[in-house]
Amino acid sequence: MLKWSIIFFIVALIAAVFGFGGLAADMAWIAKILFFVFLVVFVITTIVHVTNRR
Repeated sequence: MLKWSIIFFIVALIAAVFGFGGLAADMAWIAKILFFVFLVVFVITTIVHVTNRR
């Protein structure tokens, strides 16, 4: 998921450079959502891993 958020972020930056305002905003929004989903999944898997070690 982190890979997809980085891809959408790069596409948003390219679109912003070329002046595609709506497209850049949409890609940035998707990248932000995917990044936060990645963070939540990362925290959950870390907690599960730590609790299973004990």
